Amino acid sequence: MNITLDKKSATDGLLKITLTESDYQKKVEETVKDYSRKASIKGFRQGKVPAGVIKKMYGKGILVEEVNHLVSHSINDYIRDHKLRVLGDPLPNEEKARAIDWDYQKEFEFEFQIGMVEDFAVDLSKNVKVTAHSIEVDQKTINEALTDTQRRYGKHTNPEVSEAGDNLFGEISKKGSDEKQGSYIRISLIEKAQQKKFVGLKENDVVEFEVEKTITDAAALAQLLNLPEEEAKKTTGTYVFKVTKVSRVEPAEINTELFDQVFGKEAVKTEEEFLTKIKETIRENYNRETQHLLEHEIQHYYVEHTSINIPDAFLKTWLKATGQGTITDDVLEKEFARYRDGLKWDLVKNKIAEDHQIKVEESEVKEKAKQALLSQFGGMALPESLGDRFDQIVLNYLAGKDGKGENYLRTHDQVRHDKIMTLIKESITISEKEVSLEEFKKIAESHRH
Repeated sequence: MNITLDKKSATDGLLKITLTESDYQKKVEETVKDYSRKASIKGFRQGKVPAGVIKKMYGKGILVEEVNHLVSHSINDYIRDHKLRVLGDPLPNEEKARAIDWDYQKEFEFEFQIGMVEDFAVDLSKNVKVTAHSIEVDQKTINEALTDTQRRYGKHTNPEVSEAGDNLFGEISKKGSDEKQGSYIRISLIEKAQQKKFVGLKENDVVEFEVEKTITDAAALAQLLNLPEEEAKKTTGTYVFKVTKVSRVEPAEINTELFDQVFGKEAVKTEEEFLTKIKETIRENYNRETQHLLEHEIQHYYVEHTSINIPDAFLKTWLKATGQGTITDDVLEKEFARYRDGLKWDLVKNKIAEDHQIKVEESEVKEKAKQALLSQFGGMALPESLGDRFDQIVLNYLAGKDGKGENYLRTHDQVRHDKIMTLIKESITISEKEVSLEEFKKIAESHRH
């Protein structure tokens, strides 16, 4: 067997593989013998089918399979041994492959187009400067969180007549239509000028309203109309709402009972401690948003400032060849820049992991999965109640529904990503800037991919 790389440029190359009969014949003969032992063919005892019969019936298929298997492994070995940084997968020369005469040829030649990336440097130093935008926890936000907490733990009643802070359950339909759906609306989320229509209602009362003038909150509108948010925002016209129940929440009093319900028994003892704890909780939630945006800032910096020569033409060809007809020139024109930036970021992360020998241990994957399950099911109470069975639950989760380990791979990738990001954050200069929630949302919107 002979493999050569014809480099057309620094990023484009042609792999040529030549096989002679001695390269594949031994494996083909072994497979024929294996078929002879296992084949069940009429007129022959099982395990006693002559090799000549097997070759006549399955010979070409065995040859094709073994040659393709040998070629595939040889390419992978060549790429690994020569430390080629290859993008996508090698693309076979289909015309050359179709010209093969599997009945008579003894020697075979294959060609594969490959796209490569030359070695490049990633700056992991204090010269790299990015900004972490932390969100200011103002008094308005604290007050809103306190009000929401009091509502969540409040007492629910069903008064006969609705008031401004109540919730209405009922049926909604477009005017003139007989199609009705169960629905729900919080009167406080209705536009102020329209709220009076929904106050003073009781069971079986009906109210008509122009939907686009009544609710502008996207989530509340989607809930009212039983539609996805994007579709709900485009909805117009007159709707009819028939009340089936009025629901009222009497806010919970700020006392020890509420403290214990929200943060656990005796974790908080005074109103001042309670408000401080709420502020800390908000800050923790905001910090997750801050870190998420910071990672976007880091990604943008490295994509824009790392010099990598990428074979665009090969990538476009590869995307179209592997896209099963879904990747057209039109799609490439719209999406290629985004795909290219994502690929560049992956290359940067891989380079950092390679240079700094970042590895992921199986125990780290299991611990990450364990923490994810604890978060999902509400803390340490679950493993304490299940004992040793919790370890099996973690393993079952990592195996996934079909047992192929898709959750293991996803969790492994997340652990690896976290390790890379931790190293980056420790190595570069990060300055913090406090902004309002509205300012933060605008900055985050500018980073949407």
